[in-house]
Amino acid sequence: MKKEIFPALVIAVSVTIVSSCRTSTTGPSDGPPPAGSLGTMEKAIAASDNSFGFKLFAQINKSEQNKNVFISPFSVSTAFGMLLNGANGPTLDSLKQSLGDAGMSLNDINNAYKNSSAFLTALDANVSFQNANSIWYRNGFLVLPEFLSVNKNYFDADVAALDFTQPSAVQTINNWVDTKTNGKIPSIISGSIPGNVRMYLINAIYFKGAWKYAFNASATKDASFTCADGSLATCKLMSQEKTFAYYGDNTLQAIDMPYGDGSFSMTVVLPAAGTSVDQFASALTQQQWDAIISKLDSSAVELYMPRFTMDFSKLLKNDLTALGMGIAFDPDRADLSRISQLAGLFVTDVIHKTYVAVNEEGTEAAAVTSIVVAVKVNVPNPVMRIDHPFIFAIREHQSGTILFIGKVTTPAGP
Repeated sequence: MKKEIFPALVIAVSVTIVSSCRTSTTGPSDGPPPAGSLGTMEKAIAASDNSFGFKLFAQINKSEQNKNVFISPFSVSTAFGMLLNGANGPTLDSLKQSLGDAGMSLNDINNAYKNSSAFLTALDANVSFQNANSIWYRNGFLVLPEFLSVNKNYFDADVAALDFTQPSAVQTINNWVDTKTNGKIPSIISGSIPGNVRMYLINAIYFKGAWKYAFNASATKDASFTCADGSLATCKLMSQEKTFAYYGDNTLQAIDMPYGDGSFSMTVVLPAAGTSVDQFASALTQQQWDAIISKLDSSAVELYMPRFTMDFSKLLKNDLTALGMGIAFDPDRADLSRISQLAGLFVTDVIHKTYVAVNEEGTEAAAVTSIVVAVKVNVPNPVMRIDHPFIFAIREHQSGTILFIGKVTTPAGP
């Protein structure tokens, strides 16, 4: 089936979790309060994850001007939640600080992730949300049992040792990713596994929700869409007139579209025409987002929304380094001694892939985050043994003048 790629997306899309303690007004889209509720620590983790997510979103947008961007802060944060249990010293401190978890104990963080995952997956019978974690390590790599047991207990992580030298290892890991994302992200590793890689910590999430107020497919029409670079593209524009939670002023419009019983929703923020979506996205903060959400109120809306499908992938090392995680990527400073007693462990990169499809029926989305842990390799000094024919030159450096140039095929003695 052909995918419709929606060019230069100019709406900020977020899947918003609405808990029973919600303070914003959402009018008719309100659903019944969830059966369970989140505790103080779970709410704190959600808040820190959201704040981290907006910072990461803004950072990524700096290098993705006029391009579609779609990330899962929840997936990235969850993967790092597992890594926290293997970090130590300044590395642990910097990771917690960047994630917004400074001041929380590891036990509180682990419990919060465990309880939040259970809460989200059971929240709405009409919405499918799956959260899966795994740890894959190289055969012969001595992992500390405590690291594996903690992540099994709190993150329900699948754990397996594989022969990373065999192609079957890549296939096994990719098959797990494919299964956990319902085929929407078929792989996370391409090619063979580098020789210094010792471990992959992977989170995969899958979401599928039907709109509480579905669009009528017969009302969908071809229409023009003004891309971020000013060019025009044709899109499939869905439409309906319904009462939603809505807010608008001279700078933006925002709408909240519920799924299922209303516990999950998509919040769309549309900057005013002529406003750069890149500048808007790069400046968006948790506080500004909360301010927008607090202004949503019940209103009849004539809604037009494009149908679109998007794939996004990015290596996050540079972006996460800019957010304060650089020590974890430094082979000379990283301290991951709570994973293994093997010296020189560090994070080589963080692979992030996402997928989203929005149509008349609802939304399907998936994300995978893979933290790659490797061991520092001491590269030997190069050896240059001039024992076969060679070329040489005598030159002057400032002007670059070559005074002599020659070739030696047989060295002649004096």
